[in-house]
Amino acid sequence: MAVEIFGISEPVWRLFCFATIFLALALLELLHPRLERPELMRALKARRWFTNLSILVLSSLMLRIVFPAAATGVALWGEIHGYGLLPIVGLPPLIAGALAFVILDFTVWLEHLLSHKVPVLWRIHRVHHSDTGLDLTTALRFHPLEILLSMLWKSAVILLIGAPAVSVLIFEIVLNGAAMFNHANIKLPARLDHMLRRLVVTPDMHSVHHSSQPDETDSNYGFNLSLWDRLFATYRAQSRQAPEDMRIGLDSYRNPLPQRLVWSLPLPFRPRDTDRLQ
Repeated sequence: MAVEIFGISEPVWRLFCFATIFLALALLELLHPRLERPELMRALKARRWFTNLSILVLSSLMLRIVFPAAATGVALWGEIHGYGLLPIVGLPPLIAGALAFVILDFTVWLEHLLSHKVPVLWRIHRVHHSDTGLDLTTALRFHPLEILLSMLWKSAVILLIGAPAVSVLIFEIVLNGAAMFNHANIKLPARLDHMLRRLVVTPDMHSVHHSSQPDETDSNYGFNLSLWDRLFATYRAQSRQAPEDMRIGLDSYRNPLPQRLVWSLPLPFRPRDTDRLQ
């Protein structure tokens, strides 16, 4: 059960959009980096990219096995069976799609917040925060278990509200692109950053969330729209540290181990050591 737009299936649309955004951001990171990484981080970049991209591939394969049609397939199935609140209300398709987009964005924001607050979820989510570098591949470094739980959570909300399948496809593409954008090591002009973050999460805004300082990590949970952090008082404009002095990742893992795939995948099943739940 797949969603098609202009005769092109959902996986093809998503792969095309992902590749286009990834290549564009990779080029921007090369031409306009936010930070020039220390020698160690530059030396480990190839290993980081291999690990982060490998985690993405494993997560994608697992998701396609469990949810062959992904979130858009769930939405299409719900549409066929008439599930959800939006069809009952009978809103025009454009309004229903826009409302579903906003609700799903809040759903992802809430999921991210809970992944920091609930111990069992934090055990899984710390794979993402154990990366001691920060670039667009960090946006892809989510453990397969977290991707599966996220899909279950989104699917439940999609069926509950009756989100239109096309709006879900658009949301998934935008969310993936936005996550890569706000994790990217790119430098935006201060004025542009100030304007953009009124609506969306920017790289400077999200980098604060990856600070090793617990109170800073406990902020800026948005991946796409920035309004939820402002609305629920989790917004922090900037770190106490200058960008070049900010330590990224968890202090418990301040070593080369997080750059290794064989270390990262079993991390949720290891003791918490000294890393602190936010």
